[in-house]
Amino acid sequence: MEKSNDKISRNNNRLDKKVVRQDKKEIRKEKKEKKRKSRGWKIFRLLLIIALIAIIIYAGIFLYKMSKNGGGLQGFMATAMGHDEYTLKDLDKINFLLIGISGYDDYKLADTIMLCSYDPKNQQASMLSIPRDTYVGKNKAKATASYKINSVYRNGENIDGMVENIEELLQLEIDNYIVVDTQALRQVVDAIGGVDFDVPIDMKYDDTSQDLHIDLKAGYQKLNGQQAEWLVRFRHSNNGETYSTEYGDNDLGRMRTQREFITATLKQTLKPSNILKISQIAQIAFNNIQTNVKFDTIKDYIPYTVNFNTDNLKTGTLPGTPELANGVWIYTVNKKQAKQMVEELFSDPVVEENTQNTNNISNTTTTNTIDSSTKQQAKIKIELLNGSGNSSKLTKATKLLEEKGYNVVKKGNTNVTTKTSIINRTSQKDTVVKELKETLKVGTISSKANNSNVDFTIILGKDF
Repeated sequence: MEKSNDKISRNNNRLDKKVVRQDKKEIRKEKKEKKRKSRGWKIFRLLLIIALIAIIIYAGIFLYKMSKNGGGLQGFMATAMGHDEYTLKDLDKINFLLIGISGYDDYKLADTIMLCSYDPKNQQASMLSIPRDTYVGKNKAKATASYKINSVYRNGENIDGMVENIEELLQLEIDNYIVVDTQALRQVVDAIGGVDFDVPIDMKYDDTSQDLHIDLKAGYQKLNGQQAEWLVRFRHSNNGETYSTEYGDNDLGRMRTQREFITATLKQTLKPSNILKISQIAQIAFNNIQTNVKFDTIKDYIPYTVNFNTDNLKTGTLPGTPELANGVWIYTVNKKQAKQMVEELFSDPVVEENTQNTNNISNTTTTNTIDSSTKQQAKIKIELLNGSGNSSKLTKATKLLEEKGYNVVKKGNTNVTTKTSIINRTSQKDTVVKELKETLKVGTISSKANNSNVDFTIILGKDF
């Protein structure tokens, strides 16, 4: 019995020792696992710290480059596109012919023709409307419709010939062209949520051959893509009514509406809320635009357009006269006035350097003081239209008004008129109107609705 108990006791001892060994083994294993996990966590934490440091360094470099690229949204877009502080300095002003086409599926006409320029350095841009009936032939006595500038387009078969004709007409080199289908306008307007615009007159026109049915009421409203196309294509209603002479009748009024709508569309597109839609707009452009401008060139200019202020946009219509020649209505360009307008819209600004007279014994400081009247004038926005028939008068009037401190935000041509008109569009005080008339020395005063987003519209007459 004792032997049996001793054996049981020995077995129990062996079992206890075995359990102890297993426990020690488990403990060692747990310690090893904890040590491994601890080492893994330390490595992970180190990698995380390194990654955070890298992100901070990259963000710092990105922010630094952003500031060098102008900061804000412009700086962000320029930096994201790989630009540096020298990219903008190396960008030249770009000129391009904008051709808007519309018509049948198998045949398109040049419905809108504009010479445009954009200078990203000083954020200036210009648009010159070229009437579709502009005559580019040599002999008006033998004029035919095929020598109108929109006919030269020939359904896109002769874009180079169109560019060459306009270059010769304006004596200006044009390296680039962009052909835009009207459906691109429809899609862009819809993509940005519509465009707020003051439709100048009631528009009612039907052309079953083109399946074109225009129906717009005058007044400030949000236009969708379809309505936008109606607006820019309208010339006259079914009953023959068209834009007023004051606004610019027929094609002149149509071209003015096109320019002002493009301006409004640019303003809407460049809103921060629409910047995220750039890729969508770019895709629309890719599908509907024909151009000889390389994508890399366009890409370089995009970041700087977000800072463009449409108040810096100068516009005009190619000066000339509509006339009947050989039984065909054509638009004959006044080459002298056209040259002056091209210089005004597309010549590079002259930068005047400040000079200091070092011969003076004592230093003197000249302080320019601006009285309250001048401050008031600086707030007045003026639309200046030349109906005098002499383009030099537009330059003269602009100089007079700007020297007095007025803000001339729009310029262009309209039909020739005898008397100068000053139209008060925002119910400015009589004293303001009087000061304005005293500046020009002429002008018949009237008041009308503000359909141009300015305080005054001044139409220069032959009496100026």
